[in-house]
Amino acid sequence: MDVTPLRTSRDFRLLFGGQVVSTIGSQLTVVATQVQVFQLTGSSFAVGALGLAQLGPLVVGSLVGGTLADAHDRRRLLLVAQVLLASLSAGLFLNAASASPRLGLIYVLSALHAGCSGLDHPTRSASTVTLVGPSHLAAAMALNQLLWQTGLVVGPALAGLLIGAFGVTSAYGLDVLSFGSAIVALAAMGPILPEGGGRPASRASFTEGIAYLRGKQALQGSFVIDLDAMIFGMPRALFPALGLTVFGGGAEVVGLLYAAPGLGAIVGAALSGPLGRVDRQGRAVLWAVVVWGAAIALFGLTPWLPGALVLLAVAGAADVVSAVFRNSILQLSVPDGLRGRLSSVHIAVVTGGPRLGDVEAGAVASLTSPAFSVVSGGLACIAGVAVVARAYPALRSWRLGEHGQRGPAPP
Repeated sequence: MDVTPLRTSRDFRLLFGGQVVSTIGSQLTVVATQVQVFQLTGSSFAVGALGLAQLGPLVVGSLVGGTLADAHDRRRLLLVAQVLLASLSAGLFLNAASASPRLGLIYVLSALHAGCSGLDHPTRSASTVTLVGPSHLAAAMALNQLLWQTGLVVGPALAGLLIGAFGVTSAYGLDVLSFGSAIVALAAMGPILPEGGGRPASRASFTEGIAYLRGKQALQGSFVIDLDAMIFGMPRALFPALGLTVFGGGAEVVGLLYAAPGLGAIVGAALSGPLGRVDRQGRAVLWAVVVWGAAIALFGLTPWLPGALVLLAVAGAADVVSAVFRNSILQLSVPDGLRGRLSSVHIAVVTGGPRLGDVEAGAVASLTSPAFSVVSGGLACIAGVAVVARAYPALRSWRLGEHGQRGPAPP
């Protein structure tokens, strides 16, 4: 794995290091909310509806966050987001610790949490190329994926152990504490100002960012292909039901199901050094999503837990390859003054897609069965790749060599 960005950029090193603990903590809350809703209702549809409640605030928060990221010091925005997220996790902890936890409050706090995440993610994404330079962008994206996917492994596995032993309050409480590392690291960083000082945040500046997408087929296609993978091929809302019924386990098994895709993604990220030399990155995205969909469909057909975990890991490895290339296509196709706003669209897609997938998976499972929902979703994802490849030929033909790496990384 290429770790040059960590060696050459102090602020990227701080940003990366501060998020290690915080990312794991955030995943504790993701698992805890879904497990708690399933415990309170016994319904996979109710778990899927949690994603629907988060979707609107997430999209709005991302679009607003991206507009602000192109207008203000991005480091300061990240600090504000971390404080807000910690406060909302504290609210979930207090609700879970009460004598009668309120289901509605879980939905409300989770929705607000998603909105604040929308402020954080596009700001962080837009900051990366400024901190490391275009020549090390692919390596930095792979490192970010390693960080994120490590959180997806350690967080859910730890959540399963904590919830099984001490209940959901322990997961929420540890998440609140984890934000301290990110806040300390951000406080030690220098300002991250948009190139040229930034465009004042307004409705016109927001519209300018959205208008940039017109005619940009490769960018549009990179967003749509991720929606295809996540809406049809993301079965995480079914993990509580599958873990407790098909695989006959408890919270520990549910935690393993959540963690397995991240484990595969860690392996993929750790072997990502050669990805920066792949020229036909648009075509690579399409094939990565095909592998994702096939692995998910086979997972739905597998009643043997070890085999199921391996298939989820394969899906995770394919997803990290897709993510690295989609991020490169975005960052190398957009000028710095628009990166916050276009990153906000990207983040709304990346984080909103799985929540739509939660709704789709939960709804299909409630009409049929969890296994049918998983298999049909994986097959629909593969079919969607063919549709996207035909509808967006510029994505299929996107080449790194035509969007060269412009200059060295900053010291």
